[in-house]
Amino acid sequence: MSTERNPDPAILLFAIAVIMAALAAFVTTFERVETTTANRDTPSGTTGLAKPPPPRDRAPGQRVPGR
Repeated sequence: MSTERNPDPAILLFAIAVIMAALAAFVTTFERVETTTANRDTPSGTTGLAKPPPPRDRAPGQRVPGR
């Protein structure tokens, strides 16, 4: 019985391929990221914050008229 602990070559190659793919994804992601900072100015063409819905004709729990 051998006491050596050599990993399987296929597992070793797979691990190297995964590490290389992760590094490539990391590098390409950071090349495309824009580093602009946020500001409080509203961009042109925006309408502002959302408006609340109009008030209802009835209170919650009240029956709908005509039904």
